[in-house]
Amino acid sequence: MGFDREASSSSNRLRSSVAREDTPLLGTPIPLSSQPKTFANVFIAIVGAGVLGLPYAFKRTGWVMSLLMLFSVSFLTYYCMMLLVYTRRKIESLIGFSKINSFGDLGYTICGSPGRLIVDFLIILSQTGFCVGYLIFIGNTMADVFNSPTVMDLNPKILGLVPKVVYVWGCFPFQLGLNSIQTLTHLAPLSIFADIVDLGAMVVVMVKDVLIIFKQSPSVEAFGGFSVFFYGMGVAVYAFEGIGMVLPLESETKDKEKFGRVLGLSMAFITVLYGAFGTLGYFAFGKDTKDMITGNLGSGFISTVVKLGLCINLFFTLPLMMNPVYEIVERRFWGGRYCLWLRWLLVFLVSLVALLVPNFADFLSLVGSAVCCALAFVLPALFHFLVFKQELDIKGWCLDIGILVLGLVLGVSGTWSALVEIFSVKV
Repeated sequence: MGFDREASSSSNRLRSSVAREDTPLLGTPIPLSSQPKTFANVFIAIVGAGVLGLPYAFKRTGWVMSLLMLFSVSFLTYYCMMLLVYTRRKIESLIGFSKINSFGDLGYTICGSPGRLIVDFLIILSQTGFCVGYLIFIGNTMADVFNSPTVMDLNPKILGLVPKVVYVWGCFPFQLGLNSIQTLTHLAPLSIFADIVDLGAMVVVMVKDVLIIFKQSPSVEAFGGFSVFFYGMGVAVYAFEGIGMVLPLESETKDKEKFGRVLGLSMAFITVLYGAFGTLGYFAFGKDTKDMITGNLGSGFISTVVKLGLCINLFFTLPLMMNPVYEIVERRFWGGRYCLWLRWLLVFLVSLVALLVPNFADFLSLVGSAVCCALAFVLPALFHFLVFKQELDIKGWCLDIGILVLGLVLGVSGTWSALVEIFSVKV
């Protein structure tokens, strides 16, 4: 079937339905963004808690190998982001109007309800996965700050419970309240605050790493071997979260012709920042690098402030990250209406999973491999191929199919590697 006919049927679907399968996940349009604001928005959309596990991943895979993987994943993620942009522009040029506001909208336009279902499912898994990682970090960090083992008490308890359990469940009632907020407008200031804290904490951690490197020079490895390759790739893919935001960000950009350049500059800046953060953390602590780099910072005043600041950051970021999940679940199971009990159930499930996962970095690798590989590589390449297949030359076919196959291989192999690590945690 020619794409013109597919585009026509997609156009009819988009026009006819009111608030079900083709309802964009994002709300009303906002004022268009300048290039500096677009740069900042890309940074906010991509940089998250995954960066905290990079030094540990550098330890596992070797610093040279990790840098190669980071730069490769960064370039591939950027390329696939632009595939989504080109695919939407092509469809809109054929349809003649713009109503593709999100990744899910694009999936629905190209593949109908199954396309949106797959995208929705993966977005739910990725967003809840990020939030599980946040709670793991909060629980472990709070326990490290206030209940770290001592000579007198190697296994501290709170009311007979492991400290991490107490802190995760301690967050639960407050998260129920925050996640009950219906509109993102009221959460926007929290997002700005969280990102400022995140960037500030990264700078402080890197400065401390440099000071430690001058005092000691632990042995480091350049390459960790092929056995940990897929593990490292999973962490790297997770670190570049944000593929689902590229279409909304491009829609909000004032000068769309320059969006690709701004996106490329943002990705390059983030990659250099990630590389410096991971390398400095590993060079400072060597084989003693912990799964969360904050665990290596000691118990001084500055270290405690950084740790608590990051906990506060992730605590207030969690309801923002859960919002796309609520929009999808409420649209599919509650007619698009606000449903308090569904939100509370999801918060409970996320908290429960956070208690069952022992290692932060291993969990990053699992989510990055099992979910983010599909969202970041497989689907963009597939959607681009389906839309452009009649125009692609041999090189174009090979690129799209090659990225699709690579995403599947990385996803399956990385998922297996991460699961092996999680279930082989030392008791």
